[in-house]
Amino acid sequence: MPEQTTSRDFRAVVVGGTGYGGAELIRLLAAHPHVSLARVTSIDHVDEPLESVHLNLTDSGLRFEEIPLPAAAEGADVVFLGLPHKVSATFAPDLAQVAAKIVDLSGDFRLRDAQQYAAFYGGEHPHPAELEGGWTYGLPELNRDAIREARRVASPGCFATSIILGLLPLAHAGLLRGAVQTVACTGSSGSGAYAKPGTHHPLRANNLKGYKPLSHQHTPEISQALRDGAAAGGKSADFQLNFVPVSAPLTRGILANTFASIPAEVGREQIQEIYRSYYADAAFVRVLGAGGRQSEVVAVKGSMWVDLSLNVGEPADGTRQLLVSTAIDNLVKGGAGQAVQSMNLMLGLPERAGIDAPALWP
Repeated sequence: MPEQTTSRDFRAVVVGGTGYGGAELIRLLAAHPHVSLARVTSIDHVDEPLESVHLNLTDSGLRFEEIPLPAAAEGADVVFLGLPHKVSATFAPDLAQVAAKIVDLSGDFRLRDAQQYAAFYGGEHPHPAELEGGWTYGLPELNRDAIREARRVASPGCFATSIILGLLPLAHAGLLRGAVQTVACTGSSGSGAYAKPGTHHPLRANNLKGYKPLSHQHTPEISQALRDGAAAGGKSADFQLNFVPVSAPLTRGILANTFASIPAEVGREQIQEIYRSYYADAAFVRVLGAGGRQSEVVAVKGSMWVDLSLNVGEPADGTRQLLVSTAIDNLVKGGAGQAVQSMNLMLGLPERAGIDAPALWP
């Protein structure tokens, strides 16, 4: 990682940099051609070099600093919040004093409904007025133009990213109706850097386990975004999402399998065209097609790529089943990389700058 420099166009600060999300932000910003990493704050490992925690880094020239907001943002063009859910929300008054653009990676500003926040995040939002239009939802495939104009962006959740991207073209086309069923498997890095009983390696390494069935906190976020996508296409989306997340024995990646019923007269070629047309200008979405190569985590690991495979069933009783399989890296497109993608748009930089590396193989 290069030392701090002033030769690049913009300066970034990471608030809360000791977790996996913070590690990915630091890794990506270290190599960004237009942005220098000026500061990383934390309440842990204060005054220690970044590489003492993130062993993939070398001679960063930076140490973890314990500086509160808004002082931590001094001199920055963009501030990334890598704080836990329900922590970012407490800083809302301090964030109002920050002149820099802000990208928050927690779930605290994604929802517009304070009641849904309370129901799915286990407590009332400390500053519910912040949910009433002050933040732009940071999914470029849905809100690219709005992100360009935004000062504050709420970056999407990892499960939400995978499931929304699998269904956005259907919603935009007015084809998202009825019960939608999703089972999505995720790697252990999605549970954070600190071990818990359900993520301890000996238990996870040989196991598959569902958790938070039909009650995961990303559920209202997914529904909100899909209804926004339908509205953008001049349509409505009358659907019910049933989502079961699964803990899988891998460190990185999400594979989401989503079933939706579509009218029988909508065939394989039309579905494929709907998806290819919607994502024609998307920077990182690959539509693998209908009946072709299937999405798999190893093909996107360590990258921003989103692989979508489509499987269309035969008609029965006026409908047919569509299976959309979405593969992403939960820490990159599902986390820090997507935050950097939004930053690029907010700063007027090329959307793919600093995040266009190919996936790791295998």
